Amino acid sequence: MSEVNEIGSAGCICGGNGPKLTALVELLLPSGEAGAHFRQAHLELLKGLRAALDQKIEAMSQAPRQGTKLNVE
Repeated sequence: MSEVNEIGSAGCICGGNGPKLTALVELLLPSGEAGAHFRQAHLELLKGLRAALDQKIEAMSQAPRQGTKLNVE
């Protein structure tokens, strides 16, 4: 008898339903020029998130570390 882990029987969070979910998403997304537009928009969104994260990482790296000194009895 095989043991089922907490995540799912296929060892992934989707429980082995990844191909079905991918097919559903592909079915719902428009094809042709509209689909290409949405894919490009998705790419631009991800690039924007990357730029925002890079900016935040740089700011945190340059900022002096601040903390509060506590007296422990």
